[in-house]
This record gives sequence, C-alpha cells and structure tokens, in this order.
Amino acid sequence: MSRSARRRAREFALQGIYQWLVSGNSVAPIEEHMMQVTAFDKADAALFRALLRGSIADAEALREAFAPHLTRPLAEVSPVEHALLLLAAHELKSHPETPYRVVLNEAIELAKEYGATDGHKFINGVVDKLAASLRTAEIQAARQG
Repeated sequence: MSRSARRRAREFALQGIYQWLVSGNSVAPIEEHMMQVTAFDKADAALFRALLRGSIADAEALREAFAPHLTRPLAEVSPVEHALLLLAAHELKSHPETPYRVVLNEAIELAKEYGATDGHKFINGVVDKLAASLRTAEIQAARQG
C-alpha cells in the first residue's frame, strides 16, 4: 500500500513528538532533523509542521483533554502511545477539516505500526472517547447521516 503525503506527515510528526518526549529537545532541531530524513520529500510538509508544532506547543492542554479517558496513569503509557495521543488530540482539536474518523483510523494504523502489540486497542479507546468530547456535533451528524 502506498502511503499518502498526509499519512507520511503524521508518521514524521509522530516520530518528532516521540523524540521531543524522550529527549526533551526543543521543537526546532527536531523539526530540522525530521525534514532531513529519507522520504520526507514525499510527506505533506505543511501538515507535518502544523501537527508537530501544534502537538508540542499545546501538549499540556491536550493531556488534560485525553487524561479522563486513560485506563492507566499517563506515566505508564509508553512514549509511542503518549506521542500518538498528543498527535491525535491535536488533530481532533485544531484541524476540524480532517474528519474525526480519519484521525481515529490514522492513529490506530500508526499504533499498529509503531506501538506495542495491543497498543492500537488502547489508542482506539482513548481517541474514540476524546473525539466524542471534542467533535460532538460531527459525531452526532455522522450517526444520523
């Protein structure tokens, strides 16, 4: 399956957020590094920057948004899952042009690729509940549609 430019942007953003969580580096050198990675030229660079910068800049508020939906303390969530939750929460909150089902499906696919064995189930549960609180009108319209 060939990856879309948007999927690649999310993938690189996920890797950048992960680096930020693990290293504590500021966003500029992480962004610079990710843009040097092989195949970055196939990614949607504008989306990558928006997702990376937005997820990191708004991390505290995003954690507050998804924390009520966690089934374990944030300290016990792997860095990959933590990064994925920040990414999905940011996209749900700040990118209404992306349908919530796309955000949810992309998060699940990235969890399957980068996360622990059953990490996608955890991500699915949290992001689904988060979407219900952040995208209420969109979800109700989809259910009635």
